Amino acid sequence: MPLNSMLLKCKGSLSTRRSALVPLYIVATLASLHGTVAHASPQLMTEVDARAAEEVRYASFNQWVSEFRRYAANQGISEATLATAFDGLRYRDRVIELDRYQPEFVRAIWQYLDSAVSSTRIANGQEKYAQHRETAQQMQQRYGVPAEIIVAIWGVESNYGSNFGDFSTLESLATLAYDGRRRDFARGELLAALRIIDQGDIAAEQMKGSWAGAMGHTQFIPSSFEAYAVDGDGDGRRDIWGSIPDVMASTANYLARAGWQAGQPWGAEVVLPAAFDYSQTDRKSSAEWAAQGVRAVRGELPSFDSAAVIVPAGANGPAFIVGPNFRAILRYNNATSYALAVATLADAIAGREGISQSWPRDEAPLTRDDVRTLQQRLNDAGYSVGTADGIMGPNTQTGLRAFQRDQGLVPDGFATQSLLERLR
Repeated sequence: MPLNSMLLKCKGSLSTRRSALVPLYIVATLASLHGTVAHASPQLMTEVDARAAEEVRYASFNQWVSEFRRYAANQGISEATLATAFDGLRYRDRVIELDRYQPEFVRAIWQYLDSAVSSTRIANGQEKYAQHRETAQQMQQRYGVPAEIIVAIWGVESNYGSNFGDFSTLESLATLAYDGRRRDFARGELLAALRIIDQGDIAAEQMKGSWAGAMGHTQFIPSSFEAYAVDGDGDGRRDIWGSIPDVMASTANYLARAGWQAGQPWGAEVVLPAAFDYSQTDRKSSAEWAAQGVRAVRGELPSFDSAAVIVPAGANGPAFIVGPNFRAILRYNNATSYALAVATLADAIAGREGISQSWPRDEAPLTRDDVRTLQQRLNDAGYSVGTADGIMGPNTQTGLRAFQRDQGLVPDGFATQSLLERLR
């Protein structure tokens, strides 16, 4: 069966419950034997015992692997790499469980920062910086990215290498390519992983990382590895699993390629004037923000030609002016909480003071169902925020600001239980 045809047959959404998984795999196997799904007997499918069903499921995965193996060979992957990569490759149920898991609560930014920039992580970061100071500063000189930022990325991504995952990248990506939510994406990443092995950067059995296919100390997905990983120690391989010079060079290269501007800070904590217009979402120069009454908590505002003012927890939480380097961190992971964690962890590692303003910790977090309800109510009220998916994206924040403004509230775009009650 051609690979594209097989992918189409597997494209339906599957339940994580085994009882729901079994029939589809039996159908797939019967189809391969008889040439059509239409003539598969429902009676036969319901009578197959659990052990036989498990065998059918893995036979179907193995059939997919065989098809992908032929496809990869046609893309130029050597037979030696294919043998080491695919012989004995297993389907991982745990990967699919994690792929389909959605936490009930949306984590508040201050909860994320409490963990990501904990006193332990700061102390460990300072220790790692001291241990690898020469390497970190060498990469700073080469790429223009501050050493403390390089170390902070390392800390947030894998807790300085202590937790980058022990999943086989190949098994994770093959499982996701066969049975995950984003099969085409995983399929492309699996092919990239094979190219990395084929080029000799890492052996197949040593390619380890998270359940989602992010690898090594830096948590690069394979396509990012291909684009940004660097041989920092000069041994001819790009090893983000075992070589700290490679880890630091790759991290710095990624940020430099993402637009990091040497000599500029990421931003600064600011105080906003009482009459500040929170509905502003465009970027302005530091001078323009200063003209509106924006002031740095410490010292002077950084000199930015293009900067945004952000209030991640609304008008009752800390405010920040952020420039191009903050946007470069967002290229690594496009979440404000992540970028702020990296920035403030780097400041702490370098001995600079942290956030001084208080977070609104008395605000109860919204569940994903709460966010979906909020989105649906905004849509019903004519604010057009798009699909109610339970994720507070920019469209939802824009609609929420408009609702707040119409209600005579501060239009900061921060979703709270009280706003949800108003919408209800």
